Amino acid sequence: MGLVPVLLALLPVTIVFLLLAVRRTPADIAGVIGWLLTVGIAWAFFETPLSVILLASLAGVIASFPITIMVGTSILQITVMQEAGAIARVVTLIKTLSPRDKVAQIMIINVGFGTLLAALGATPVSILPPIMIGLGYSSFAAIALPAIGYDALCTYALLGIPAVVFSGFVGVPVTEAGGYFARYMPVISTCIALGMLWIAGGWRLVRQGVFPAIVAGMTAGIVAIGMNAMGLVTITGIAAGVAVVVVMALYLVLLRKPVIDRGMLTDSDRTAERSMSLSAALSPWIILTVFALVVNAPFLPFFSLTFKTWAMPVTIVPGNPEKVRLFWQAYFWVLVSTILALPFLGLSGKKLGAAMVKWSHRALRPMLASAVFFAIALVMNHSGKTGEWQLLNPAHNMIAVLASSAANSFGVFYPAIAPFLGLFAGFVSGSEASAIAMLTRLHLETAGKIGAIGLVIAAASGIGGGLASVISPAKLQNAAAAIDRIGEEGSVIRTTFVISLIITAVCAIMTLFWAF
Repeated sequence: MGLVPVLLALLPVTIVFLLLAVRRTPADIAGVIGWLLTVGIAWAFFETPLSVILLASLAGVIASFPITIMVGTSILQITVMQEAGAIARVVTLIKTLSPRDKVAQIMIINVGFGTLLAALGATPVSILPPIMIGLGYSSFAAIALPAIGYDALCTYALLGIPAVVFSGFVGVPVTEAGGYFARYMPVISTCIALGMLWIAGGWRLVRQGVFPAIVAGMTAGIVAIGMNAMGLVTITGIAAGVAVVVVMALYLVLLRKPVIDRGMLTDSDRTAERSMSLSAALSPWIILTVFALVVNAPFLPFFSLTFKTWAMPVTIVPGNPEKVRLFWQAYFWVLVSTILALPFLGLSGKKLGAAMVKWSHRALRPMLASAVFFAIALVMNHSGKTGEWQLLNPAHNMIAVLASSAANSFGVFYPAIAPFLGLFAGFVSGSEASAIAMLTRLHLETAGKIGAIGLVIAAASGIGGGLASVISPAKLQNAAAAIDRIGEEGSVIRTTFVISLIITAVCAIMTLFWAF
């Protein structure tokens, strides 16, 4: 197979990378340009009919619903909570945690609460940086720590949407798909915890905090394995976040250090406390957690009903229906929990209107970015097929071309390359779920050619896509903007890039052993 087909198959993703990294083009605009390039190459070089290209793009948009609509509903929920003053009340609570033990504080806030917030659809890089500044951390640490804190468990963010997306692409149940990710969690979570200490205080803080960091990382990882064993993959992030907070609190109690100290609170914090009870502030997340447990509990009938009976398949690509599963999806319950929490939040009609205006400005472009990367993935997957959706010549399929090239170039060492490809795709697409959509079929095809276990390789790539959060320009700029330090994300990314490469290398070594 010649070099030209490989270069053309790589061209859209390469251009998107250059637009993001060099030109700093917004993700939605870069994604649309990438999609147009993919369409042109699939049609002109890989001989794909326009009807197949457009229908594959539509199938990609529908396949993106679990993440695209979840992005929209989660931004809606957090915006409503901000307008109601609920986020300010939650921030007040977090600021009181473990002020006399820096290591435990970092673990509680950035691993514990960071994972919990991400699992519930909130945005740690928006909420946590101001708290870190208020606690006396440098702006560098305040930007970097929230971005890296939930990376290991990014697979379980947004109520486990990346794991659900992976499940759909590989055609196995969510509980089975979750198992391939969970096996990595204890080691990767511990590496994340140690990396956070290095960011906050260099080798001195690493040596000082190695034990609690290992405890926090292993706790998160073991909980991930346990939740998968219980069939509760979609609420893994919630359980892991809570578990880390509890374990670190017990650690502080054993050391006879205060878990809560109100000495850090300002007058504005005390005003936020008086304006709303903690239970009211947390009501959207409490309601959401209850519904998530009820819908996903294996001993209740609702999972089978909403996931299987009411699957709502939509067939665009013949023989490959996209199952909408509206009443099971996390985005549906995020919306429901937001609506049901309105009386507890006490939001006036004027503030609710303001929240909707802010939501429209915040949500629509991230939703487009999510959808368009799924569309790119599906066009690549179905490139070269005829109007009857048959692939008569594998040399006309972009994924088959890349898989053959990868297998020939790396051979049995390909499993060690896959996590780095995931890191690259996560950087390009801005999310683990999009990285999974872009690369999963490539990994499965390549694994088949070298006799490896495709699901292990694809999951490892997903882990790499999650680790890309700490080098994502959009996420780091979001964190910098939250503390009025836009521009400082450039210096942060130079440090976090090295950390992401080291942890991805650890994932690569593990994958090389597990893939055969």
